[in-house]
Amino acid sequence: MSLTRRSFFLSSTSALAATSLASAAPTKRRVAVIGHTGRGDFGHGLDTVWHQIPETEIVAVADANPAGLARQLTKLKIDRGFGDYTKMLDQVQPEFVAICSRHADQHHAMALAAIEAGARGLYIEKPICRTPEEADAMLAACERRGATIAVAHRNRYHPALPQIDRLIADGRIGNLLELRGRGKGDRRGGAEDLWVLGSHVLNLVDYFTGPPKTCSAVMMQGDRRVTAADVVSGAEGLGPLAGDALHARYETTAGPIAYYDSVALDGTAGTAFCLQLIGSRGTITIHMDGRPFAYLCEGSPFRPPKEPRRWVPISSGGAGVAEPDPESVADATHHRTAVRDLIEAVDQNRRPLCDMQNAATTVEMICGVFESHRQGSAAVELPLANRGNALAKL
Repeated sequence: MSLTRRSFFLSSTSALAATSLASAAPTKRRVAVIGHTGRGDFGHGLDTVWHQIPETEIVAVADANPAGLARQLTKLKIDRGFGDYTKMLDQVQPEFVAICSRHADQHHAMALAAIEAGARGLYIEKPICRTPEEADAMLAACERRGATIAVAHRNRYHPALPQIDRLIADGRIGNLLELRGRGKGDRRGGAEDLWVLGSHVLNLVDYFTGPPKTCSAVMMQGDRRVTAADVVSGAEGLGPLAGDALHARYETTAGPIAYYDSVALDGTAGTAFCLQLIGSRGTITIHMDGRPFAYLCEGSPFRPPKEPRRWVPISSGGAGVAEPDPESVADATHHRTAVRDLIEAVDQNRRPLCDMQNAATTVEMICGVFESHRQGSAAVELPLANRGNALAKL
């Protein structure tokens, strides 16, 4: 009898222990992925990055293109796919949603659907949306539902940025006088370059100076100002676009003036796709997605040097220090830093390193170019009174 009771006790204890261990095992964070093959596809790794985050699990993918959906199911190694992302969100109820399409005209509706379905965190390809009006709606939805949006402006997550902040604070370039950014200067020069690549540059202007106060700009087609006859429906779902060159000036809350220029086929072969922080005693040049990411060049940019000036690489360890943590650079490049930061931001109820407000400011700066040009290149106040795309009213 005692042996029987003892055997029952031991087996019961073992069962309870197993149950306890199972219940203590961490639950994976549920992720749904949205893209659209042929209409922006699945971005630059925004779909697969979640496989590299141990605490997350991709549970479903949506793609309105049947062939593309089949490929994504194989690529993501899952078996639950949907042609309609609203049905996926309703049935799956994910905690996190990756909105991967590069076509900006889809982001607004996808984000609102994800937020209304109860998603707590969204990671979205840039540019975040097409107009300040769309950004307003996304911000309002986040506020109403307690959702958090992070945006795939990868350079904002680079581990060398704090070192650049330190160099400026330590006076290594003297007084910060102005910021100068350029687009890639390929065939897309002008408004398309501003949206697709210039958004990276302007997002970093916001990082260093805060939201600008005004924008004044001119848009050109050849040697003349852009007119209504030049406006076309833009590629990648960007909305109205025009011109092959533009020049913009921003007054910033921090004081230094910021400039952005884009000229089609400017002869730089993409090497000028950067943001330069110009100081009284030196310059820091940040190359978008570059390796090295940034360089320090000490010495007044306004006087001839007595001896050759060195461009000193800036790493996460500082100026002239070999990169001590290559993995942190790879993490930023491949979105791992951004996704980890988003998860922590949701759990800690804080803003991500590059959040919806930062992305909305970038959209405001871009649309400020269009509104200023429409008003004869006047300095227009930001945030804009006109919440649409001014090229539609040119």
